Amino acid sequence: MTEHDSAGWFTAVDPADPAGAREAIEGGSAEAPANWPARAVEAEFADDEDDYYNLLHDATVHATREAVRERERADDQQLKYSIRAMDDAERTANELAERVAEWAGALFDDAPAGVDGARGVAARDPETAAERRAVSLAERVVDLADEADDLREYVERTAPAVAPNLSRMAEPVLAARLIALAGGLDDLAKMPSGTVQVLGAEDALFAHLSGRAPSPKHGIIYTHDYVRNTRPEDRGSAARALAGKLAIAARIDHYSGDLRPSLHEELDERIATIRARAEP
Repeated sequence: MTEHDSAGWFTAVDPADPAGAREAIEGGSAEAPANWPARAVEAEFADDEDDYYNLLHDATVHATREAVRERERADDQQLKYSIRAMDDAERTANELAERVAEWAGALFDDAPAGVDGARGVAARDPETAAERRAVSLAERVVDLADEADDLREYVERTAPAVAPNLSRMAEPVLAARLIALAGGLDDLAKMPSGTVQVLGAEDALFAHLSGRAPSPKHGIIYTHDYVRNTRPEDRGSAARALAGKLAIAARIDHYSGDLRPSLHEELDERIATIRARAEP
């Protein structure tokens, strides 16, 4: 209670205004404890002690709900939803493209496979009811593929603003996938590097814990050039080095937000050292 330390957080707050109560609770402080229920009754904020605690409960619940809503609107959450939607759109478009190729192959002389093949089918002028349905399905494939492309552009544009170091180190799409797998940038920032290293390899990790498989060396970070294009016997070391720097990058992005070129230079040097092991 910065302005009303002795009076209480409820001073000048309307009991029917949960937003005002939230602001008073979150922005206030007190130098010492006090009999707040009694003071609330004296200030005519509450009828009695039970009423005070009921009003306090309602205010804190409202504050929590609003905090959750704000978190869901946060940029890192929008990035999480976007990358998931992009992956779903790409997967569905590719699956339906196979169906279009199978169907169109029975109707037309030339029906290439894949999304590009579906684009060709979608451009046809159907003459029969069956052709109209096949062309319509191909159009849906094209719409999904185009939406996936638009979502990718959004991710590539948004990720560097949300997580500049993570996006530079991992590229925007992989950075967004790491954030999505963790649940958010703040969750990723709290993870140890060993957890970051195996994000996306949960099935393999569970199989290892049950004794059915060796410990996974990496998860989704395998798609990074520093892991994928390092010789197999050194990929574990490369994955650990990359995960360590990604964990640091996530923390800097979450708590500070400034770009740290030195962090990326250190990773480049470490990977160069690991790859040099293969040289005679």
